[in-house]
Amino acid sequence: MKLIYAPLLFLCAASAAVSAQAADEALPAAETILDRFIEVTGGKTAYEKRKTEVVTGAVEFAAAGIKGSVVSYAEEPSKYYSALDIPGVGKVEMGVNNGVAWEMSALMGARIKTGEERNQALREARMNAPYHWRELYSKADTAGVETVNGDECFRVVLTPKEGKPETMFFSKKSGLMRKTAMVASSPMGDVPAEILADDYKDFGGLLAPAKTTQKAAGQEFTVTVESVKVNEAIPPDRFAMPDEVKALLKK
Repeated sequence: MKLIYAPLLFLCAASAAVSAQAADEALPAAETILDRFIEVTGGKTAYEKRKTEVVTGAVEFAAAGIKGSVVSYAEEPSKYYSALDIPGVGKVEMGVNNGVAWEMSALMGARIKTGEERNQALREARMNAPYHWRELYSKADTAGVETVNGDECFRVVLTPKEGKPETMFFSKKSGLMRKTAMVASSPMGDVPAEILADDYKDFGGLLAPAKTTQKAAGQEFTVTVESVKVNEAIPPDRFAMPDEVKALLKK
């Protein structure tokens, strides 16, 4: 009996190993997936032409019946400012300039981001970030296939030069990114978060999601883009840090 079963077990193990190897070979390299995303969203030339960007949109916390507005300004290479305004709650401002990442709100006052929270803010502030993925991440691996909202996607794990890995999901069919999953650093500690991207539209020569759904810390809200202005002059003081943040830098 041993002479019969041992070869069978060996063949089963060998078959599983061959199948696993074939599955790995069937997955495209992460850099191929990421570069395809650049191409399907507009191509390298379109990204290189984009020097400034002003985005306005609407924010909705549907479960709480709360709505607000958001506006963001970006300028190459890494100047960034955004303001979220919710009636009855107040305004939350965030910015990045000269390597300083900051936030100010009525609830928490002014603060300067440090550590991993700062690293994440700097990556997010990098204008045309998809085009500069090699600059922002030291490693990228295709980890498998997963379905996101009915769309079969390649799962790509990107490891930044500093900080925790982020996972992005790219449609096998269209090449567009459908979801990002990460562990976000915040004053409350590490918070698992995900962002779903939907309704891609052409905004100034580049395809981008007109709607994103963000989930973190038991909260869910959507951001709907209303307008995108590209390559318009942005006053330098738009990126200036508030006096309250400057005061913290002096301490």
